Amino acid sequence: MKALVISVDLGEPDYPAHIEEFTMLAQGAGAEIQELVTVRRSRPDAAGFIGSGKIEEVSAIVKALDVDVVLFDQPLSPAQQRNLERHFEVRVVDRVALILDIFALRAKSHEGKLQVELAQLQHLSTRLTRMWTHLERQSGGIGVRGPGESQLETDRRLIGNKVKVLRERLERVERQRTTQRRARARSQTITVSLVGYTNAGKSTLFNALTRADAYAADQLFATLDTTTRRVWIEGAGQVVISDTVGFIRDLPTTLIAAFRATLEETVHADVLLHVVDAASPQRDEQIQAVNHVLREVGAQDTPQILVYNKIDTAGYEPRVERDEHGTIARVFVSALMREGLEGLRQAIVESGQVTGNDTFNENV
Repeated sequence: MKALVISVDLGEPDYPAHIEEFTMLAQGAGAEIQELVTVRRSRPDAAGFIGSGKIEEVSAIVKALDVDVVLFDQPLSPAQQRNLERHFEVRVVDRVALILDIFALRAKSHEGKLQVELAQLQHLSTRLTRMWTHLERQSGGIGVRGPGESQLETDRRLIGNKVKVLRERLERVERQRTTQRRARARSQTITVSLVGYTNAGKSTLFNALTRADAYAADQLFATLDTTTRRVWIEGAGQVVISDTVGFIRDLPTTLIAAFRATLEETVHADVLLHVVDAASPQRDEQIQAVNHVLREVGAQDTPQILVYNKIDTAGYEPRVERDEHGTIARVFVSALMREGLEGLRQAIVESGQVTGNDTFNENV
């Protein structure tokens, strides 16, 4: 699908990284980018985000290139989206909708598909206004006689009903997860969750630790569905390791809400392995973005070990760093080259001792 990308610089210090990330998102969704238009503004325009002059300029480019869609690298209000679509005469997809689209493309499990559909419907429900002006009021006529419900009201009611059904299904999934967690707690098994920015290498690390074959690729949001494996770690015994969905800056709140059942695995884990792309120039900002989402789901107090991955690219040696209390705080590894994994396993063992897990105490 031929696309034009509009990127807005609002004075952010890491704006080049912002463009690169959005371009990767667009390509991940299957867009063939025909042109990138950059706009610099001190603040968004209320009506069209980029201002009337720039809208006219972009409209001409859209017509000249005959693009199918305009991808906008900021979240748009429903009114801004409608105004831009009216001027461009093609579909406008903002950052939130693009991320939702990628999630819909990548979700494989029944639960993942339910979560994505719920998030999409919640996003759509805020954007129904005036979408059906040609059917603003169903009046008399064959087949439409009756209460005269507007198309807008019909759509809202149908979406509301579907959202209710999806939430009920996800609540059943959540109850199943709670039962599984209680069973693990009774067996005194340590639980470890991998979290991190998208494309940090979580799935590759998961495969290296568990000898599993979870899907791993050099793309944003390669993994959406939580994968869990049991492994034996010397000195720790049986350990349950979970690979979770990757995070991204400004992750849509509808997605956080929809994936809450999945993300709650991080809340109830004994320790989080926060996987960081050691080679990324934006790694500090990415760490902050992940910690923000962890606070959103209530996992800010779960013990956390920073795992600096991709050291083969970053030029670091495998090592373990401790804080002022002697506790392991950072582990440097290469999941792809399987370097530094022994230090990471030792970190898991020590974290089990700190959390007071009886299984660890019995095995150490």
